[in-house]
Amino acid sequence: MERVAIIGASMTRFGQRDAWVRELLAEAGEAALADAGIAGEDLDHLYVSNMASGEFEGQTGVPNALAHDLAAQPAYTARIDQTSSSGGAGVYAAWQSIASGASDLTMLVGGEKMTHRSTAEATDVIASLTHPVEYKHGVTLPSFAGLTARLYLDTYDAPRESLGKVAVKNHKNGVDNPHAQFRKEVDLETVLESPVVADPLRLYDFCPITDGSAALVFCPESVAEEYVPADEYAVVSGIGGATDTHVVHERADPTTMGGVVDSSEIAYEMAGIGPDDVDVAELHDMFTILEFLQSEDLGFFEKGEGWKAVEAGITDRDGDLPINTSGGLKSKGHPLGASGVAQVYEIFKQVTGDAGPRQVDADTGLACNVGGFGNCVTTAILEGNQ
Repeated sequence: MERVAIIGASMTRFGQRDAWVRELLAEAGEAALADAGIAGEDLDHLYVSNMASGEFEGQTGVPNALAHDLAAQPAYTARIDQTSSSGGAGVYAAWQSIASGASDLTMLVGGEKMTHRSTAEATDVIASLTHPVEYKHGVTLPSFAGLTARLYLDTYDAPRESLGKVAVKNHKNGVDNPHAQFRKEVDLETVLESPVVADPLRLYDFCPITDGSAALVFCPESVAEEYVPADEYAVVSGIGGATDTHVVHERADPTTMGGVVDSSEIAYEMAGIGPDDVDVAELHDMFTILEFLQSEDLGFFEKGEGWKAVEAGITDRDGDLPINTSGGLKSKGHPLGASGVAQVYEIFKQVTGDAGPRQVDADTGLACNVGGFGNCVTTAILEGNQ
């Protein structure tokens, strides 16, 4: 099986954009092609990660449209939808296409256009991923987050302030990300006094509704230096995908995300490393509580200890294990199909030493992209050649 390298990466500005999804995808795609020094016609495969372009703007057939816009014919195209982990699933599909030998050059572009819809409309589109029985009772992902956060705080005697400190940390990191939706620090008091959304979670515990796109170019590691110097590409040394119960209340412990546990074990084994070998991580903090759950289920911290790591500054940018140096979904934004791609973009930048003021000392990084409330997960590990 071929070892797979990423030789090009790009990310648009996240936030409220006038562009529609097709334009956003083309913006990121053109930039990634330029970063890798190739043209659209060089691609064998072109994947688009997108959850709901049909529901949000009545646009279908986006991969074929993108192939036209990038002059990528006759590349094979496909749309990858795995709800809010569509980006991670796209990374997996692109990796597979190269590792299997089916493609010599593959590009993945993830994107979503959401902000033209009201919060209620966007929430309803996202809630459609829940089980029909849960959906008809009005259950949404924010309500799952509130219930799980209350269970976690009570079970592990964690202070409410610890969740707020995740938001404070990630907003601080986002200030140095030119692509982030929110480039403004917030203090703990502002977080804790913001309006209640799903008790105990408040407005600043949630990520925003976002437009944006990100892209990655993949090739076999054996030919990566034909495109870029050795210190400018990263290797996908491990990747794994997994699912958990679709009905959240059927889980033995709602504070454990089985898909995170299982996908990371596969990725660690493939890469030949363990949690202690990871230098930097991008986690799916759609809600602040998810940063605690994922950091524990990835093996970074013992169960119930994730909040203590945040309190101790371990996950700060200058801490022992920086988490969400990009600002995370909380500050960077969460355009559904793009988020998992943008997570890998940040890790790529970190392990190639190209993260600018966000740069940390990192040879190995991990990105964990979560769909629904842990219903489906992809975990990817990247290693640089610095």
